[in-house]
Formats: sequence, structure tokens, C-alpha cells
Amino acid sequence: MTIQARVEESVKAHLDQYAKFIDSTPSYVITEALKVLFKRDDEFKALLGQQPGNGQTHEHAGGGLKETA
Repeated sequence: MTIQARVEESVKAHLDQYAKFIDSTPSYVITEALKVLFKRDDEFKALLGQQPGNGQTHEHAGGGLKETA
């Protein structure tokens, strides 16, 4: 599956550098990072547990991720 996302220039640079560092691709790094995020976010896991198993995705208004200055 393919997705498109906009990121800060510095994030893209770090992504490319990290992928090269582990001898992999940016797609692999993004996929694995998201898996870790989903696994660690207890609120998100609780939300998934409440959803019917119909394969549909739902948007969660609230946040496991917090932006810091």
C-alpha cells in the first residue's frame, strides 16, 4: 500500500540517514516506527478493542501523541 505524507525537511533528512544507517529503506523505517507507536499507545489499543471487527477505520479525536514546544 502506498501513502503520501508531508514532513519537515529535517525529518526527511533524518529518515533517509537512518534508513541508510540500518541498510534499509525509508518505507521500512516508517512502517516499523508506526508499529512501535501503535503498540505503545494504550489509548489507541483501548480504542481498537472497542471497535467492531469489520475492518473499517475510525478517527480518534483525542490524543496519545502530545506536541511539545
